[in-house]
Amino acid sequence: MALYKLLLPKMGESVSEATITKWLKQPGDLIDEDDTLLEIATDKVDSEVPSPVKGILKEQRYTVDQTVQVGEVVAIIEIEGQDEEPVILQEENTVPVVTAPAELIDLTIPGVDQLPNTAAETASSPYENALRFYSPLVKNIARHEGLSQDELDRIQGTGAEGRVTKEDILAYVAHRNSSSMSQKSVQADQASTGTEAPKITPATSSHVHTVANGSDEIIEMDRMRRLIADHMVKSVQTSPHVCSFVEADVTNLVLWRNKVKDAYKKREGENITFTPLFIEAISKALKDFPLVNISIDGYNIIKKKNINIGMAAALPNGNLIVPVIKNADQLSLVGLSKSVNDLAQRSRANKLKPDDTQDGTFTFTNIGAFGNIMGTPIINQPQAAILAVGTITKKPAVIETEYGDMIGIRHMMYLSLSYDHRAIDGALGGTFLKRVADYLENWDSNRVI
Repeated sequence: MALYKLLLPKMGESVSEATITKWLKQPGDLIDEDDTLLEIATDKVDSEVPSPVKGILKEQRYTVDQTVQVGEVVAIIEIEGQDEEPVILQEENTVPVVTAPAELIDLTIPGVDQLPNTAAETASSPYENALRFYSPLVKNIARHEGLSQDELDRIQGTGAEGRVTKEDILAYVAHRNSSSMSQKSVQADQASTGTEAPKITPATSSHVHTVANGSDEIIEMDRMRRLIADHMVKSVQTSPHVCSFVEADVTNLVLWRNKVKDAYKKREGENITFTPLFIEAISKALKDFPLVNISIDGYNIIKKKNINIGMAAALPNGNLIVPVIKNADQLSLVGLSKSVNDLAQRSRANKLKPDDTQDGTFTFTNIGAFGNIMGTPIINQPQAAILAVGTITKKPAVIETEYGDMIGIRHMMYLSLSYDHRAIDGALGGTFLKRVADYLENWDSNRVI
């Protein structure tokens, strides 16, 4: 028999590690090809790792809640063959995922990278039941400095979604050491005066299991919902939100889509929805107003070269996902339509790749799909703006003609733009939003797709 070394698959260019959340197979279990062996998670994704071979699981190299680097051996599988241990690389493999909107930030501080970071130390880490994910380096610093789990959970992170960076934990340690020296001095003074020091009650965890409380029920958030919650709170704390609204007459756009949708479906084998039409208009407006396609770093404004539009989508389980259409301004309407349909289908089937949710520069959300006429969405950090469209409704409207004003039944829709007031003022935000509406209102009824 031969031993097959199963490596943690590559999950995207910016994903370098993952945490094991569940083993679905145990040592001694028979495994068929493509059977799921374990479930893993990163700050951005939940994933399943299938077996590429048929055999018997001989060894689990890591336990639940341990962090593993991409390319590390996670399991040993006994397969038929020669008595040897081939290392079979899987760097090109990707795994299906469910993602949460987030961006990863990891700061480098000289002298810290030399801290131990071995699998043996990870196995003995006391931080395996943390409420949020910590990088192996942060865990090593915490272990080296003797931080408790409660102390680590109370550190205010400055990374995306409140993630604790190396700078955060080092600053906390420095402050703690300084406070410890001051506390010892106070205790010495109190000892000499006979005064008892006040007792300090440590903060308790907010991680609550599902329990009955009278007629109420407390439901514990799943990991993805926690990430979303942290991301939304962080966004509101980071950006002063301003929201502008416009109403657009999209009659020409609606009539054009009704005219071409049957022929398009027959030719392309899929539907053309309103989403690619909206994204095309947004992409054009972002080219007209590049200072909306930005992110903010302190007092620096980073103007993005690429226009990558994230489209917020609700998952069947009630959670949220934001797959990204890369270089949306360079795609034809057919290309946009195919990208939108592909991402939407893979989102619902939990088959997105981690790279599908990264590098967004602007987000679009269609709240009209739920019958809402307008909304004030929260900015998807580290972006600076998010646009929402409401439901398209027939209503009477004034039509200006060369013969005078008339009343007609028109297809009307509200658009709203939430933007970061640190860099985008009302003039820029409002003008950009109006430009999007103009592109939609002036849709070419004779356009060929």
